[in-house]
Amino acid sequence: MIRSVLIELRIASSAGLLLKTIGLKVTSIKIDPYMNVDAGTMSPMEHGEVFVLDDGGETDLDLGNYERYLDINLTRDNNITTGKIYQHVIEKERKGDYLGKTVQVVPHLTDALQAWIERVARMPVDDTKEEPDVCIVELGGTVGDIESAPFIEAMRQLRRRVGKDNFLQIHVTLVPVLGEQKTKPTQQSIKDVGRAGLVPDLIACRCEEPLHKGTIEKIAMFCDVATEHVLGVHNVLTTYHVPVLLKEQGLVDTLRDLLKLDVIPRPKELISKGQRTWKEWTHLTTQQENKRQDIVKIVLVGKYIKLHDSYLSVVKSLEHSAMRCGKKLDLSWIDASHLEEPTRAENPAEFHTAWHGICTADGILVPGGFGQRGTEGMMAAAKYARENKVPYLGICLGMQIAVIEYARNICGLLNAGSVELDGETCPEKLVIFMPEVSKTHLGGTMRLGLRPTLFQEGSEWSRLRKLYGEKKEISERHRHRYEVNPEYIELLAAAGLTFIGKDDKGERMEIMELKDHPWYVAVQFHPEYLSRVLQPSKPYLGFVAAAAECLDRITADILEQENRALFNGVNGVNGVNGLRI
Repeated sequence: MIRSVLIELRIASSAGLLLKTIGLKVTSIKIDPYMNVDAGTMSPMEHGEVFVLDDGGETDLDLGNYERYLDINLTRDNNITTGKIYQHVIEKERKGDYLGKTVQVVPHLTDALQAWIERVARMPVDDTKEEPDVCIVELGGTVGDIESAPFIEAMRQLRRRVGKDNFLQIHVTLVPVLGEQKTKPTQQSIKDVGRAGLVPDLIACRCEEPLHKGTIEKIAMFCDVATEHVLGVHNVLTTYHVPVLLKEQGLVDTLRDLLKLDVIPRPKELISKGQRTWKEWTHLTTQQENKRQDIVKIVLVGKYIKLHDSYLSVVKSLEHSAMRCGKKLDLSWIDASHLEEPTRAENPAEFHTAWHGICTADGILVPGGFGQRGTEGMMAAAKYARENKVPYLGICLGMQIAVIEYARNICGLLNAGSVELDGETCPEKLVIFMPEVSKTHLGGTMRLGLRPTLFQEGSEWSRLRKLYGEKKEISERHRHRYEVNPEYIELLAAAGLTFIGKDDKGERMEIMELKDHPWYVAVQFHPEYLSRVLQPSKPYLGFVAAAAECLDRITADILEQENRALFNGVNGVNGVNGLRI
């Protein structure tokens, strides 16, 4: 059976986490009503980051939030877009699957949507390798948007077909404060979704402040729901407090009652694991309220800093790591172009402010990106971190930047550059285009998805390798078109730049690390895509720990955990069949 809950991101992921804490297996689906087949070609300045999955799917950033909260690994099929579902239906029509019928939005598109949801909802996504018990569906957009209409109709049909015990809708709405808490927008949005045939079971109200009792009663009366089915989600210290807020309002018991969750068998192992997860979660969120907590100051030197969602997974990975280290994250955003010499002449205030941020940072991070803008500023930041022994982490472009900077200033290759940044006429091509990647088609043509990295012989000294538990091989997610030129590896190694990790063929450079530096690490992959709230990404954790001067303690803790896991023979937990959405 399938149950459906249509929820906004933070509430959806929080609800999923709460269900996992009672021993249920949870998956999720995000529906985006834009025409793009996927998010791969969308501007990070407009849409935010592109999140990459194990299978190479380039998806909406919200799927990253589900993976981080629920500790699951989703697939490209867990993200449905208008472009993707129309493409699916048109391909079926071209193959003759509709037997000469006139193909229409109703019933063909809506039927295809329902079939897609039911199929994906049953796909295993966690270490149990078994069918989930609950699937959470987030339908993006706004009620009344023309592009959302087919999806709302499909949800209406699905609800009617599977029955009320297998489908639950949470409607998310805004309660603005204009002198007082206003309920009219909520009333109107409930009427609009009701006209489309979907009547919410629960109403989650976003508000700057806690909902007043009178506001809750007014919404319940005019929207025809019980008062206990009106949830208030006010602004909290961090998004990690939202699950705690919802649990305090009885969301777990409400979902248990409305979806008849108690009829689903739950193994004791999963119940115990859920209880441990909740204990760790509340501990981490509680310690953030400690005003006396030490601060670790990180600067992010990027291209797209005007929209912070462009680096959402990077920021979340830093938060996860800071919480694990018991520190409070102080993140500063620096436009890489402000570090460059032209800015000194054009806007000296921006130049000096940017460099003040660099010079006072505990750690310097250069993330991924595309194009030439700001790359000289990134190289200046990498050079400062290298020369002044400031912890540095380079991601994707950040690794290529570090390599070029080293080649110029240590190896004497003054014309070192990148084909991406300087074109084919670049005299010293330290970074080149990967030969198998398309130069004409952009969507889905990069090196994408989960791929192995092998630590090289003689890299046992590596600080990063120790954080991975001394493993010989790791797997991380990739998204890039360019790579370090293999022709220069011997020259760089002779000058002290060591590539401690390479791909399974030994051809692609995956990890570089400087031996005589507290933490100077750069990786070609994107470790932020696999960071979890309770299991921070190792490159980010090491970077933040080095910046906070607690790397030795964190490394010792991880090695102890690894040894304990090996001793206990930890394996996946057996689950059960069944499904709710």
